[in-house]
Amino acid sequence: MTSSQLLTDGYGRITELVLRALKDATPAELRFRADPGANSIAWLVWHLTRVQDSHFAELRDEEQRWVSEGWAERFNLSLEVASTGFGHTSEEVEIVGGAPLELLLGYHNAVHEHVEGFLRGISDSDLDRVVDTRWDPPVTLGVRLISVLSDNLQHAGQALFVRGIADRVGS
Repeated sequence: MTSSQLLTDGYGRITELVLRALKDATPAELRFRADPGANSIAWLVWHLTRVQDSHFAELRDEEQRWVSEGWAERFNLSLEVASTGFGHTSEEVEIVGGAPLELLLGYHNAVHEHVEGFLRGISDSDLDRVVDTRWDPPVTLGVRLISVLSDNLQHAGQALFVRGIADRVGS
């Protein structure tokens, strides 16, 4: 198994978890928050997808799918277009919580397809390329890919956890 195949498998697992968390979700389930300060399923899926989109766009030196494919316009959120969810207030989490299931699925699938295309094209030697010099030591492509993978798997797991609570309490 090559590094490319390994990473493609790992990122594919994020999508598997996202699809399980969103399967037949009602608007109430998507908005459900276990606590007023907690994140909703919709916000978690939107955020992890925004993180993938923003990082992979930067890695490819291109515009994010959020903008280039019109997802920002379709979601029509009263947030800054560049927002990925970092530092969101409870009110901003609530705004994203109202996103329709079809948009969440569509945006996630579009980003996942783009990410898979990128991952299929990398070689082992590409992983040593420095992609961010703002850190000491500088961040390589391999480190960045694992960082996003780890972050996304955590958020996908959180979305499934929240879905389980929402289903149990009958949101």
